Amino acid sequence: MPKFRRPAWGKLGLILVAALILAAAWRYTPLAAFASRQRILELARAARATEWAPFALAAAYTPAAFIMFPRPLLSLLAIVAFDIWVGGACVAAGVIGAALATYFIGRLVPVRIVRRLAGSHFERLSALLREHAILAVFAANMLPTPPFAVQGMMAGAIRLKLWKYTAGTLLSLTPGLAAVLVFGHQITTALQDSSKVSYVAIGGAVVGLALVIFLATRWLARQGPDLANPHRVASRLTE
Repeated sequence: MPKFRRPAWGKLGLILVAALILAAAWRYTPLAAFASRQRILELARAARATEWAPFALAAAYTPAAFIMFPRPLLSLLAIVAFDIWVGGACVAAGVIGAALATYFIGRLVPVRIVRRLAGSHFERLSALLREHAILAVFAANMLPTPPFAVQGMMAGAIRLKLWKYTAGTLLSLTPGLAAVLVFGHQITTALQDSSKVSYVAIGGAVVGLALVIFLATRWLARQGPDLANPHRVASRLTE
């Protein structure tokens, strides 16, 4: 059995760091004068009043996938600006839109280009996608590598059935979206009344997301020792 490797905490860390940076900037830096509680709430209300703003934010996920801009930052922005329901819809639409864009690009470009982007792990990752499809897409999306755009292009290049790729992406979206909804809602609550922040909810979201990442990493480790090691996979992608 492959040696077990520690889970990759990239996604969880990005969400936590983003939340901490927002909180610290608002409280301890000169931005506190500009980013006052009232001003932020006014900006959020202005964003809600702009009809095209949710669509623009959802569309931003696609270019963000290619430049590897941290997706959790966009997701937190969506929840804070548009509240849980509209913000959550923006996140879901944005992630699915970016996933489909990368998938169809993978179908259009020559396989040799995708193979070069994926590096020496192309065959192993492709075999994993073909054999396990939905579960493989889900587990891969729980790790920071391979990059989201490369995963989608590989799925398209090997002609993975679209419904399986979409189902795996939707499944992987669920735990991260749930955590972002909790963090975003608590940030909004803190802006309105910091005494109402629920640290139990924040802790539960952290534990829940950490558990999902742990299980996904453990499953990938059983498929191959290198696949669950983000540092090794990342080095292969740059070969």
